[in-house]
Amino acid sequence: MSKKQFKSESKRLLDLMINSIYTHKEIFLRELISNASDAIDKLCFISLTDDKVGLSREDFKINIYADKDSRVLRIEDNGIGMDKDDLDKNLGTIASSGSYRFKQENEKVDDVDIIGQFGVGFYSAFMVADKVEVETKKYGSDTAYVWSSSGADGYTIKETEKDTVGTVVTLRIKEDTENEHYSEFLEQYRISELVKKYSDYIRYPIIMDMTRTKAKEGTEGSDKPEYETVTEKETLNSMVPIWQRPNKDVTTEEYEEFYHNKFMAFDKPARIITTSVEGVVTYKALLYIPSKTPFDYYTKEYKKGLQLYSSGVLIMENCEELLPEHFRFVKGVVDSQDFSLNISREVLQHDHQLKTVANTLEKKIKNELSSMLKKDRETYESFFGEFGRQLKYGIVSDYGMHKDSLKDLLMFPSSNSDKLTTLAEYLDRMPEEQKYIYFATGESAQTIAKLPQAELVLNKGFEILYCTQDIDEFTLQTLAEYNGKQFKSVDSDDLGIEPEKSEDSAEDNADVLKFVRDALGDKVSEVIASKKLLSHPVCMTAKGGISFEMEKYFNAMQPEAGMKAQRCLELNMNHNAVKAMKDLIGKDDEKAKQYAEIFYNQALLIAGLPIDDPSGYADLVCGLM
Repeated sequence: MSKKQFKSESKRLLDLMINSIYTHKEIFLRELISNASDAIDKLCFISLTDDKVGLSREDFKINIYADKDSRVLRIEDNGIGMDKDDLDKNLGTIASSGSYRFKQENEKVDDVDIIGQFGVGFYSAFMVADKVEVETKKYGSDTAYVWSSSGADGYTIKETEKDTVGTVVTLRIKEDTENEHYSEFLEQYRISELVKKYSDYIRYPIIMDMTRTKAKEGTEGSDKPEYETVTEKETLNSMVPIWQRPNKDVTTEEYEEFYHNKFMAFDKPARIITTSVEGVVTYKALLYIPSKTPFDYYTKEYKKGLQLYSSGVLIMENCEELLPEHFRFVKGVVDSQDFSLNISREVLQHDHQLKTVANTLEKKIKNELSSMLKKDRETYESFFGEFGRQLKYGIVSDYGMHKDSLKDLLMFPSSNSDKLTTLAEYLDRMPEEQKYIYFATGESAQTIAKLPQAELVLNKGFEILYCTQDIDEFTLQTLAEYNGKQFKSVDSDDLGIEPEKSEDSAEDNADVLKFVRDALGDKVSEVIASKKLLSHPVCMTAKGGISFEMEKYFNAMQPEAGMKAQRCLELNMNHNAVKAMKDLIGKDDEKAKQYAEIFYNQALLIAGLPIDDPSGYADLVCGLM
């Protein structure tokens, strides 16, 4: 018996596969179980036309044995097995896949899921083992063989005795080091955990001896039960994914239990979405729209994305490409054989199939939210309270490319009622003569309702959307209009409403406005006679492209930036306080300047902006009193 070298010349290649292709060492168990499943699939396929196989579907299984004392882990299947040529081709040539060739050679094999298509998964065993043996006997052959290798130095193949068809992969697990605890892969709880995580939906039972402590028979429920340690064979996997079962066979409680267990969620999902698609890309998906924001949702630890399966085998824990950012709160799974996986089966290649599925799921989620809004308003409003900000970010991001699909999902508080309103509902209530969709920004609906600049719009009987979140104004600016109606801030110069005529002409006010402008200096960029104030004497509006809310937002994010909106002081020339200041000009300019200073600070306070000198302002008011 001579040692053979790997045909890929490949000391370096094998080192690369062992150390670089796979992100986590635990993946090896997934790969070996998947290979065992493929081997069973092949024999199961043959049994459809060959009665000599002598096995029914219920007879196929995968066994795992772990021996901590000898540091041996074995994975055994009763699948098709291999002969000497198969061992040379499949295990002697790195990146040669017997499963892939089997699928190509059998035209009708589409009815059988073949997981392994790259032929490198087997070598992941060397990440955790310093020696690997493969004992195998092929269906239809009288001779069994054992393949043995300690890594890149090559492998040996020799005849052996094996009574049954199938394959046993034996790993001699490496000794622990300071940085690596290989012994964990011999612990029953860890093996069970990995099977549940990666291979729970393999269609054949994965069986292992499990040692449990349980009450002795006859002592259960007594005041002093006696316990014993029992070792029993247990099936570690559930075999049938919940998303592969017909909807009629799955209860809402079962879907919710899966949501809680799989995604560690504590809330009841607002909606459960199931979909099965056949076409260019064939896949099944089970999605959940949460009802509550996860505790880590706005942290770096939160990971968006759906779990991706291929034939029931977990390929990716969080496939971000399947969800747009604005639906990052959705949880769920997608199972498909059609995705183009990379060589390690850990990461997807970016291709049109992936985009096709992502686009379809996005539409599905959007339609489900629209249906919730129309048919279950209370649930939707609760959902929007949790995730509405995320939908607004979706409109603002990516240069507004998603705004048309998301705009009908938005809701805002408004002057119309205490309840939230959609843009469509706002439009339905608009009087015929109303030109714009009006909005105002502030910390709360109560604060906004008292804004002086909102008074003219409200007195006209027009509704105002209350923008109470920092993202709201950006959202409406990105939308620009809704169904042909432009959004207009109540701070705008032109509200499309004809104000009452002032008692004074523009010429009469010019000197007063200039006086106030000179008195305040560079604190304001402009002082104007307001067209929107009715009962209030003063307000502050922003000029240019930056609003006060934007100023607050950006300065909170980057205080060192010192962003500042241009301040425009608006005076109600019909108000008695303004008239009192006007009468002082030319008679007592110093006191008139004090009035101007008070108006300026009052306007800042109304706008929710900090005043320059709170103590000086208080002294000024007290002095005039």
